[in-house]
Amino acid sequence: MIPMDLFDHSMQADMQQEAPLAARMRPRSFDEFIGQDHIVGEGTLLRRAIQADRLFSSIILTGPPGTGKTTLAQLIANHTQAHFDTISAVLAGVADLRRLISDARERRRLYRKRTILFIDEVHRWNKAQQDALLPHVETGLITLIGATTENPYFDVIPALVSRSRIFELKPLTEEHLNIILDRAISDPERGYGRLSIKLDPEAREHLLRLSGGDARNILNALELAVETTQPSLTGEIQISLSVAEESIQRRAIVYGKNGDPHYDTISAFIKSVRGSDPDAALYWLAKMLHAGEDPRFILRRLIVLAGEDIGLADPRGILVAVAAANAFEYIGLPEGVFPIVEATLYLATAPKSNSAMAYFTALQQMELEGAGEIPLHLMDASRDAAGLGHGKGYQYPHSFPGHFTPQQYLPTPLLGTMFYQPSGEGYEAEVKQRVEAWRRAQKEALQPEEKRIEADDHTSADPSR
Repeated sequence: MIPMDLFDHSMQADMQQEAPLAARMRPRSFDEFIGQDHIVGEGTLLRRAIQADRLFSSIILTGPPGTGKTTLAQLIANHTQAHFDTISAVLAGVADLRRLISDARERRRLYRKRTILFIDEVHRWNKAQQDALLPHVETGLITLIGATTENPYFDVIPALVSRSRIFELKPLTEEHLNIILDRAISDPERGYGRLSIKLDPEAREHLLRLSGGDARNILNALELAVETTQPSLTGEIQISLSVAEESIQRRAIVYGKNGDPHYDTISAFIKSVRGSDPDAALYWLAKMLHAGEDPRFILRRLIVLAGEDIGLADPRGILVAVAAANAFEYIGLPEGVFPIVEATLYLATAPKSNSAMAYFTALQQMELEGAGEIPLHLMDASRDAAGLGHGKGYQYPHSFPGHFTPQQYLPTPLLGTMFYQPSGEGYEAEVKQRVEAWRRAQKEALQPEEKRIEADDHTSADPSR
């Protein structure tokens, strides 16, 4: 280890003093750690392991920004006798990892000392980089602490996930953020305790509301507000609502286009439309568009929903969804939001039917038993009518009253099978009446054929015949 001289001490002190407020206020002990009681509360498994320096298995910390992943890693570093290394997956590559592994191996060989490696943004490493780490985690040479804002089950290789315990950190509540704010304002060493700061209630409420459960976000906003506000003649720094609004103008929305927030939000949107809640549908739509989601992705999902969840209860639903998609291509943003909103509201308030799912019932039938034989009269008569009798006996429905005549359409073994179950909602209620009448007529017309088949089955089952 290179000895630290007076200049190093001075530089380190200056850097600590000049560090952002969020860095200065980072908790140094579990007593200062706010939130995440479900994983590091008093008596929890992880906290006991950290405090006893018994963290031998690798862990992955996942959660939104500003919830304490890096802080928790630093608390582990403070409590362990193992060598603690930190790297960022954004900046470090395989060469850096090889050097760390070589040092860890030498440290274990010479001093029998464990190595804990904290990798921030571990999801940023590609598969090859993560694979390079795997054998050393597997042998126990390295105890990994990975931090990620993404879903580790999708963005970390399965082999690393299976060798790690996953701990999910939640966004901080307003109660947690209030404590963090008060500490930063009152702490004379690391915060603004040496200053006279008055945070108006409306300003506090605004900072809490727009911080998005992110401690770093709210501390950065407080720092900007304090550092840019001139003290009064009495030395008081008053943070008003207008100052708070300038300091944190837009709530941070966690919404990665390939991560959980993306899929969870579109799921909430579709379920709200399906559940006939136009208010919730608009809310989730606003979140997606505000976060920069591709409107075409939303429109594609609306078209699918119109077929899957609206169906014949309102056949115009799919027309509205497709028209909205076409209109958006003509208009684009920002005005293109109107056809998206119109389609959302129309589908959310339309009668619902998922009778189109009957297709998958028919598909399952075919997959289980194979495709049935096409009845002769339904075969194409334009080629083989003379030689093979294809199409013989087919009755043209338009030649009959009501443009309907009962005849066999399903393969013989499936006669009487009903895949489509029309709902009684909206337009489909009318469809239901027609289909039921047609099915009754068809059953009566095909009854002799069904009885003959039944008799044949009994005959073949009787060993005396």
